[in-house]
Amino acid sequence: MTEAIPSKYPWIELEELLSDGDADRVRTLVASWSDSDRTHIASHLDSGALALLLDFLDAEVGADLIELLPLSQAADAIEEVEPEAAAEILGEMASDERVDVLAEVESKEREAILDVADSATAEEARALLEYDADTAGGLMHTEFLSVESRMTVANAVESIRRAADEVAQYSIQYLYAVDDAGRLEGVVPMRSLLFEAPETRLDRIILRDPIRLRVDDPLQAVHDVFEGAGFLGAPVVDDTGVMLGVVERTAVDDATIEVAEADHMKSLGIASGEELRSMSSFLRSRRRLAWLSINIVLNLMAASVIAAYEETLRGAIALAVFLPIISDMSGCSGNQAVAVSLRELSLGVVRPGELFYVLGKEAIVGILNGLALGGLLAGVALLWKGDPILGGVVGAALALNTLFAVSIGGVVPLLIKRSGWDPALASGPILTTLTDVLGFFLTLSFASAVLV
Repeated sequence: MTEAIPSKYPWIELEELLSDGDADRVRTLVASWSDSDRTHIASHLDSGALALLLDFLDAEVGADLIELLPLSQAADAIEEVEPEAAAEILGEMASDERVDVLAEVESKEREAILDVADSATAEEARALLEYDADTAGGLMHTEFLSVESRMTVANAVESIRRAADEVAQYSIQYLYAVDDAGRLEGVVPMRSLLFEAPETRLDRIILRDPIRLRVDDPLQAVHDVFEGAGFLGAPVVDDTGVMLGVVERTAVDDATIEVAEADHMKSLGIASGEELRSMSSFLRSRRRLAWLSINIVLNLMAASVIAAYEETLRGAIALAVFLPIISDMSGCSGNQAVAVSLRELSLGVVRPGELFYVLGKEAIVGILNGLALGGLLAGVALLWKGDPILGGVVGAALALNTLFAVSIGGVVPLLIKRSGWDPALASGPILTTLTDVLGFFLTLSFASAVLV
């Protein structure tokens, strides 16, 4: 028997039980963990160990675990599991969660899973995979309660009771009333079934013309619908009005956050999809180096400006203290403008052609903040070094560079978007290089003129 493992390393204990093939103890151990514990511990397993864990667990428990994991890790694990077992696990998941995982699985493995899955599940999954992930169709789930509008309240209640085992897993706020062709006519709040007489026909009490989403509505349009109303879910229809599914507010919120996080990761140079520390170190290194290597060239441009003013730096060594302050403060100001433009582009409130509108708005902020920051740095230089000329040089350089950084930071994402590139990926490094080069140039050229 292996030596007991400290509880602060539960994934090591789990790996040893998996290696020993002790399925009963694995199930008992996993059952003792909370959802957060399962997520934390599973994140330390490689895809092979995670696949072995799924083999040991019941399909329902395995599905719960898959739903807790980041998509890339869940997909890697599902790819390692035998197709029959994978199909069984995915069959226990809600339709939208199942399709999210399948979309991340390699096409060959995905088809192998769907080929052995229940025919209805496979057909539904293939249909949902056709929708873009960031549309109403890509966000919806197909589990919902629909009833024909000509039914009575008693008929509707009875239909729910007959499907009790299935619908107990649904997130139900409304019944959706449809006609014979499945076209959405209205919604019936669940409370209405309690207060109306059993013989009342649903078409007498339905709320007609409810807010509905088109299957191809983009994420931002879906988000706007939920922002303007207080409901928790909205029906999704096709071009003919046939109801296809329901989008929940939580799904929209999660998708919006994921888009924002992806843009943030891209701005840091991590652009090749989700990165987790359970991934291969060589893969993670390669993804990061692809962009960091380019940054070396960009930084050499800034360094060349300093090299050209070597004599100036020798004559006024105090400038070396202020150069990083000027470049960093200007870069921070510019990145604020970049962030606003990226958000407005994603929301659709500005378009790539509105360069002069954005430039005018940001220039005003750049002037105000430039004067404030430049004056503050000039005062610091005067108090510290007692040299008003030095204060004037660094203050003027920071003020002008802030104006430049904020103005350019606002329009760079729009220019990159117009060029067909990803503004989230390229805006930050381009802005940083430009503000470094100009900040160093302004400071050193001003100093050359008045200090040396």
